[in-house]
Amino acid sequence: MAHDHHHTDTPKHTHTHSHSNTDIDWAEMAGHLESQAELFAPLYESALSWLGKEVTEPGLIVDVGSGPGVVSCLFAEVFPGARVLAVDGSEPLLDRARARALRQGVADRFGVLAGELPGVLDELDYPADLLWAGHSLHHLGDQRAALTAFGERLAPGGTLAILEGGLPSRFLPRDFGIGRPGLQARLDALQEKWFEQMRTELPGSVTEAEDWPALLSSAGLKYARTRSFLLDLPAPVSDRARAYAAEIFSRLRDSVADDLDTDDRAALDRLLDPADPASVHRRPDLFVLGARTVHTAVRPA
Repeated sequence: MAHDHHHTDTPKHTHTHSHSNTDIDWAEMAGHLESQAELFAPLYESALSWLGKEVTEPGLIVDVGSGPGVVSCLFAEVFPGARVLAVDGSEPLLDRARARALRQGVADRFGVLAGELPGVLDELDYPADLLWAGHSLHHLGDQRAALTAFGERLAPGGTLAILEGGLPSRFLPRDFGIGRPGLQARLDALQEKWFEQMRTELPGSVTEAEDWPALLSSAGLKYARTRSFLLDLPAPVSDRARAYAAEIFSRLRDSVADDLDTDDRAALDRLLDPADPASVHRRPDLFVLGARTVHTAVRPA
């Protein structure tokens, strides 16, 4: 399931769990992860520009839970003097990240590191000046311990930036002419249920209030800051945006179908039918509107 919510927009690799609808095959999702991150590139570029005002001339940037490396390569473009290291548990996704870096001409200062988080970070050659965790932290069972481990991998004065929270993405008006109004709000509630189950099934799962600045402070970091960034793609949208909406609604239908009533399942089926003029593939009122939140803090010098 692509958990497109304020929890995560681009899920990253972590452990998988058998016999559960929260299983995620990250390598199988590679194409979706790439196209989604590319669609959200304007939002990420705004976030990285904001980070660049605080983190000047970093030597090493580590993208923790990098997936196929779309954001990792953006870091290489925004910080031309930095070495960028993409870290993930999925070798196939890191192969894509390496290929992307080569295509974009940044391979000479781009590396990858495969292994499970946060322990694999012990293999860093030297501390990071900027460590970015984009929608990867919530896939680790003990988030407080993971933040502490992330902070320990920073150079003195280095910055930890986590992308967690925001608002659910929206694609359609509240009443879009099929079924009962408010379908997306009902899907949000089911996503919350799915997310909680996913968190509960993680190895070493610890329930934690999601006060990210407080958790950053508890990890020994200082000067916590928070800012949210908007992706606003008004109608009519591009084919890539339509494909993204179709992928999100399709994964929702597959993952929460048992909890939907007959009318809502029928509405989703129509939204996903390419032959239906009311589908996300053809309807003129489709848009993409989402907000993502970045929290930063600094390791004391």
